[in-house]
Amino acid sequence: MRVANQSGRLVLVAEGRAVDVENASSGRFSSDPQQIFGCWDEFVSWARTVEFSDAPAVIESELQAPVPRPGQIFAVGVNYADHVEESGLELPDTPFVFTKFPASIAGPYDTIEHPGGSVDFEVELVAVIGKEARHVPADQGWEYVAGLTLGQDLSERELQLSGPPPQQFSLGKSFAGFTPIGPVLVTPDEFADRDDLEVSTVLSGELMQKSRTRHLIFPIPVLVSYLSSIVPLRPGDLIFTGTPSGIGFTRDPKRLIGVDDELISRAEGIGEMRHRFVAGGRPHPLSAFSRAATN
Repeated sequence: MRVANQSGRLVLVAEGRAVDVENASSGRFSSDPQQIFGCWDEFVSWARTVEFSDAPAVIESELQAPVPRPGQIFAVGVNYADHVEESGLELPDTPFVFTKFPASIAGPYDTIEHPGGSVDFEVELVAVIGKEARHVPADQGWEYVAGLTLGQDLSERELQLSGPPPQQFSLGKSFAGFTPIGPVLVTPDEFADRDDLEVSTVLSGELMQKSRTRHLIFPIPVLVSYLSSIVPLRPGDLIFTGTPSGIGFTRDPKRLIGVDDELISRAEGIGEMRHRFVAGGRPHPLSAFSRAATN
Protein backbone atom coordinates (compact mmCIF):
# COMPACT_ATOMS: atom_id res chain seq x y z
CA MET A 1 0.00 0.00 0.00
CA ARG A 2 1.21 3.47 -0.90
CA VAL A 3 -0.08 6.50 0.99
CA ALA A 4 0.44 10.14 0.08
CA ASN A 5 -0.48 13.68 1.01
CA GLN A 6 -1.87 15.48 -2.04
CA SER A 7 -2.62 19.16 -1.41
CA GLY A 8 -3.11 18.44 2.28
CA ARG A 9 -5.49 15.52 1.74
CA LEU A 10 -4.82 11.87 2.45
CA VAL A 11 -4.79 9.70 -0.69
CA LEU A 12 -4.06 6.11 -1.58
CA VAL A 13 -1.82 5.72 -4.62
CA ALA A 14 -1.56 2.85 -7.10
CA GLU A 15 -0.58 2.65 -10.77
CA GLY A 16 -0.31 6.43 -11.03
CA ARG A 17 -3.82 7.00 -9.67
CA ALA A 18 -4.91 8.60 -6.41
CA VAL A 19 -8.00 7.80 -4.33
CA ASP A 20 -9.16 10.47 -1.86
CA VAL A 21 -9.51 8.58 1.42
CA GLU A 22 -12.15 10.75 3.09
CA ASN A 23 -14.41 10.68 0.04
CA ALA A 24 -13.92 6.98 -0.73
CA SER A 25 -14.59 5.99 2.89
CA SER A 26 -17.68 8.25 3.14
CA GLY A 27 -16.04 10.14 5.99
CA ARG A 28 -14.99 7.09 7.99
CA PHE A 29 -11.37 8.31 7.79
CA SER A 30 -10.22 11.91 7.94
CA SER A 31 -8.68 13.76 5.03
CA ASP A 32 -5.87 14.82 7.41
CA PRO A 33 -2.81 12.64 6.61
CA GLN A 34 -1.50 12.90 10.17
CA GLN A 35 -4.64 11.54 11.82
CA ILE A 36 -4.58 8.21 10.02
CA PHE A 37 -1.78 6.84 12.19
CA GLY A 38 -4.08 6.82 15.21
CA CYS A 39 -6.23 4.13 13.55
CA TRP A 40 -3.63 2.54 11.31
CA ASP A 41 -4.67 -1.13 11.51
CA GLU A 42 -8.32 -0.29 10.80
CA PHE A 43 -7.27 1.92 7.90
CA VAL A 44 -5.04 -0.77 6.37
CA SER A 45 -7.90 -3.29 6.47
CA TRP A 46 -10.23 -0.86 4.72
CA ALA A 47 -7.60 0.19 2.16
CA ARG A 48 -7.37 -3.37 0.81
CA THR A 49 -10.93 -2.98 -0.53
CA VAL A 50 -10.30 0.23 -2.51
CA GLU A 51 -10.69 0.23 -6.30
CA PHE A 52 -8.42 2.45 -8.40
CA SER A 53 -9.77 1.90 -11.89
CA ASP A 54 -11.76 5.15 -12.08
CA ALA A 55 -9.52 7.26 -9.84
CA PRO A 56 -7.85 10.42 -11.21
CA ALA A 57 -4.13 10.59 -11.87
CA VAL A 58 -1.74 11.54 -9.11
CA ILE A 59 -0.68 15.18 -9.38
CA GLU A 60 3.00 14.95 -8.50
CA SER A 61 3.48 18.69 -8.07
CA GLU A 62 0.82 18.68 -5.33
CA LEU A 63 2.45 15.98 -3.19
CA GLN A 64 3.44 17.15 0.27
CA ALA A 65 5.06 15.47 3.28
CA PRO A 66 3.21 12.18 3.88
CA VAL A 67 3.62 12.73 7.63
CA PRO A 68 3.09 16.48 7.96
CA ARG A 69 3.12 16.91 11.75
CA PRO A 70 5.06 14.13 13.48
CA GLY A 71 5.10 14.32 17.25
CA GLN A 72 8.69 13.12 17.53
CA ILE A 73 11.53 12.90 15.00
CA PHE A 74 14.40 10.67 16.04
CA ALA A 75 17.56 10.69 13.93
CA VAL A 76 20.36 8.14 14.13
CA GLY A 77 23.91 9.24 13.43
CA VAL A 78 26.88 7.18 12.15
CA ASN A 79 24.73 4.12 11.38
CA TYR A 80 26.69 2.95 8.31
CA ALA A 81 30.25 1.69 8.79
CA ASP A 82 31.55 3.62 5.77
CA HIS A 83 30.08 6.86 7.14
CA VAL A 84 31.69 6.17 10.52
CA GLU A 85 35.03 5.81 8.74
CA GLU A 86 34.71 9.01 6.69
CA SER A 87 33.73 10.90 9.86
CA GLY A 88 36.85 9.72 11.68
CA LEU A 89 34.87 8.05 14.44
CA GLU A 90 34.68 4.60 16.00
CA LEU A 91 31.87 2.11 15.50
CA PRO A 92 29.15 2.84 18.08
CA ASP A 93 28.15 0.24 20.67
CA THR A 94 24.61 1.64 20.83
CA PRO A 95 22.69 3.92 18.46
CA PHE A 96 23.76 7.56 18.49
CA VAL A 97 20.47 9.47 18.61
CA PHE A 98 19.56 13.12 18.25
CA THR A 99 16.33 14.88 17.28
CA LYS A 100 15.11 17.05 14.45
CA PHE A 101 12.36 19.52 15.26
CA PRO A 102 8.96 18.92 13.61
CA ALA A 103 8.74 22.51 12.33
CA SER A 104 11.55 21.66 9.89
CA ILE A 105 9.39 19.15 7.94
CA ALA A 106 9.14 19.82 4.20
CA GLY A 107 7.59 18.13 1.20
CA PRO A 108 9.29 16.09 -1.53
CA TYR A 109 9.45 18.89 -4.12
CA ASP A 110 9.67 22.05 -2.01
CA THR A 111 12.03 24.93 -2.62
CA ILE A 112 14.29 25.29 0.43
CA GLU A 113 15.77 28.52 1.73
CA HIS A 114 19.55 28.32 2.10
CA PRO A 115 20.48 29.76 5.53
CA GLY A 116 24.14 30.36 4.68
CA GLY A 117 27.03 28.44 6.17
CA SER A 118 27.92 24.87 5.23
CA VAL A 119 24.74 23.05 4.18
CA ASP A 120 25.20 19.32 3.66
CA PHE A 121 23.07 16.41 2.43
CA GLU A 122 22.34 13.07 4.12
CA VAL A 123 19.94 10.73 2.34
CA GLU A 124 18.11 8.38 4.71
CA LEU A 125 15.43 5.73 4.88
CA VAL A 126 12.75 6.87 7.33
CA ALA A 127 10.58 4.52 9.39
CA VAL A 128 7.11 5.75 10.42
CA ILE A 129 5.61 4.33 13.61
CA GLY A 130 2.11 2.87 13.28
CA LYS A 131 1.18 2.07 16.88
CA GLU A 132 2.45 2.91 20.35
CA ALA A 133 5.68 1.11 21.10
CA ARG A 134 7.08 0.59 24.59
CA HIS A 135 9.80 -1.93 25.52
CA VAL A 136 9.53 -3.70 22.17
CA PRO A 137 11.77 -6.76 21.63
CA ALA A 138 13.99 -6.38 18.57
CA ASP A 139 12.46 -9.41 16.86
CA GLN A 140 9.07 -7.64 16.99
CA GLY A 141 10.28 -4.21 15.84
CA TRP A 142 8.79 -4.36 12.34
CA GLU A 143 5.31 -4.95 13.81
CA TYR A 144 5.28 -1.32 15.00
CA VAL A 145 6.28 0.23 11.68
CA ALA A 146 3.41 1.59 9.57
CA GLY A 147 5.62 2.19 6.58
CA LEU A 148 8.79 3.59 5.09
CA THR A 149 9.46 6.87 3.36
CA LEU A 150 12.50 8.73 2.04
CA GLY A 151 14.14 11.61 3.88
CA GLN A 152 17.03 14.05 3.75
CA ASP A 153 18.69 14.94 7.04
CA LEU A 154 19.88 18.34 5.78
CA SER A 155 22.56 19.77 8.05
CA GLU A 156 24.21 23.16 8.44
CA ARG A 157 27.57 21.98 9.74
CA GLU A 158 28.84 25.24 11.23
CA LEU A 159 25.94 25.54 13.67
CA GLN A 160 25.76 21.77 14.17
CA LEU A 161 29.42 21.55 15.22
CA SER A 162 29.65 24.87 17.09
CA GLY A 163 30.60 25.08 20.74
CA PRO A 164 31.93 22.40 23.06
CA PRO A 165 30.27 18.97 23.32
CA PRO A 166 27.39 18.37 23.36
CA GLN A 167 27.18 20.38 20.18
CA GLN A 168 24.16 21.79 18.38
CA PHE A 169 23.10 18.72 16.37
CA SER A 170 19.37 19.30 16.70
CA LEU A 171 19.49 23.02 15.86
CA GLY A 172 21.97 22.60 13.01
CA LYS A 173 19.67 20.04 11.41
CA SER A 174 16.37 21.85 11.95
CA PHE A 175 16.40 24.99 9.85
CA ALA A 176 13.12 25.55 8.00
CA GLY A 177 12.80 22.91 5.28
CA PHE A 178 15.69 20.79 6.59
CA THR A 179 13.57 17.65 7.09
CA PRO A 180 12.03 16.86 3.70
CA ILE A 181 10.24 13.52 3.41
CA GLY A 182 8.26 11.75 0.70
CA PRO A 183 7.07 11.41 -1.92
CA VAL A 184 4.93 8.59 -0.47
CA LEU A 185 4.71 6.28 2.52
CA VAL A 186 5.01 2.60 1.56
CA THR A 187 3.96 -0.29 3.81
CA PRO A 188 6.70 -2.85 4.53
CA ASP A 189 4.86 -5.67 2.75
CA GLU A 190 5.33 -3.87 -0.59
CA PHE A 191 9.09 -4.54 -0.64
CA ALA A 192 10.77 -7.74 -1.79
CA ASP A 193 13.25 -7.21 1.07
CA ARG A 194 12.37 -4.40 3.46
CA ASP A 195 15.84 -4.65 5.04
CA ASP A 196 17.76 -4.10 1.80
CA LEU A 197 16.79 -0.97 -0.14
CA GLU A 198 19.03 1.25 -2.24
CA VAL A 199 19.27 4.94 -1.30
CA SER A 200 21.15 7.64 -3.19
CA THR A 201 21.82 11.38 -3.50
CA VAL A 202 22.55 13.35 -6.67
CA LEU A 203 23.65 16.99 -6.29
CA SER A 204 23.30 19.10 -9.44
CA GLY A 205 23.91 16.08 -11.66
CA GLU A 206 26.73 14.48 -9.64
CA LEU A 207 26.17 11.21 -7.77
CA MET A 208 27.24 11.80 -4.17
CA GLN A 209 25.82 8.90 -2.14
CA LYS A 210 24.72 5.38 -3.03
CA SER A 211 24.32 2.45 -0.70
CA ARG A 212 21.88 -0.18 0.55
CA THR A 213 20.14 -0.35 3.89
CA ARG A 214 21.43 -3.86 4.52
CA HIS A 215 24.60 -2.05 5.60
CA LEU A 216 22.91 -0.33 8.55
CA ILE A 217 24.80 -1.04 11.78
CA PHE A 218 21.55 -0.92 13.75
CA PRO A 219 18.64 -1.96 11.49
CA ILE A 220 15.11 -0.67 11.91
CA PRO A 221 13.82 -3.35 14.34
CA VAL A 222 16.78 -2.70 16.64
CA LEU A 223 16.18 1.05 16.52
CA VAL A 224 12.51 0.57 17.42
CA SER A 225 13.52 -1.67 20.30
CA TYR A 226 16.24 0.65 21.59
CA LEU A 227 14.23 3.86 21.39
CA SER A 228 11.09 2.29 22.88
CA SER A 229 13.13 1.08 25.87
CA ILE A 230 13.69 4.74 26.76
CA VAL A 231 10.68 6.72 25.54
CA PRO A 232 7.28 5.69 24.17
CA LEU A 233 7.10 5.78 20.40
CA ARG A 234 3.75 7.06 19.19
CA PRO A 235 1.78 6.67 15.96
CA GLY A 236 3.16 9.01 13.32
CA ASP A 237 6.62 9.40 14.90
CA LEU A 238 9.59 9.31 12.51
CA ILE A 239 12.91 7.49 12.79
CA PHE A 240 15.62 8.74 10.39
CA THR A 241 17.83 5.66 10.21
CA GLY A 242 21.18 7.19 9.25
CA THR A 243 23.10 8.10 6.11
CA PRO A 244 25.81 6.26 4.15
CA SER A 245 29.17 7.69 3.12
CA GLY A 246 29.60 10.43 0.54
CA ILE A 247 28.48 13.50 2.48
CA GLY A 248 29.88 16.78 1.25
CA PHE A 249 31.56 18.02 4.41
CA THR A 250 34.17 15.24 4.62
CA ARG A 251 35.16 15.40 0.94
CA ASP A 252 38.43 16.99 -0.14
CA PRO A 253 37.60 19.50 -1.41
CA LYS A 254 34.25 19.86 0.32
CA ARG A 255 31.14 19.77 -1.89
CA LEU A 256 28.33 21.49 -0.06
CA ILE A 257 24.90 22.65 -1.19
CA GLY A 258 24.87 26.13 -2.66
CA VAL A 259 22.19 28.53 -3.83
CA ASP A 260 20.59 27.25 -7.07
CA ASP A 261 21.80 23.68 -6.51
CA GLU A 262 19.30 20.89 -7.17
CA LEU A 263 19.29 17.96 -4.76
CA ILE A 264 17.74 14.67 -5.92
CA SER A 265 17.19 11.92 -3.37
CA ARG A 266 16.05 8.40 -4.23
CA ALA A 267 14.98 5.28 -2.36
CA GLU A 268 14.23 1.96 -4.00
CA GLY A 269 10.51 1.18 -4.04
CA ILE A 270 9.58 4.60 -2.63
CA GLY A 271 10.55 7.14 -5.25
CA GLU A 272 12.40 10.39 -5.74
CA MET A 273 12.48 13.81 -4.08
CA ARG A 274 13.76 16.95 -5.83
CA HIS A 275 14.72 20.16 -4.03
CA ARG A 276 16.03 23.49 -5.26
CA PHE A 277 17.85 25.86 -2.88
CA VAL A 278 17.36 29.63 -2.96
CA ALA A 279 19.02 32.52 -1.17
CA GLY A 280 17.57 33.32 2.21
CA GLY A 281 18.63 36.95 2.45
CA ARG A 282 19.24 36.75 6.19
CA PRO A 283 22.47 36.63 8.21
CA HIS A 284 23.66 33.25 9.42
CA PRO A 285 22.52 32.71 13.05
CA LEU A 286 26.07 32.38 14.38
CA SER A 287 27.20 35.69 12.90
CA ALA A 288 23.97 37.41 13.87
CA PHE A 289 24.26 36.20 17.45
CA SER A 290 27.93 37.19 17.67
CA ARG A 291 27.09 40.74 16.59
CA ALA A 292 24.20 40.95 19.00
CA ALA A 293 26.34 39.71 21.89
CA THR A 294 28.96 42.39 21.37
CA ASN A 295 26.53 45.32 21.09
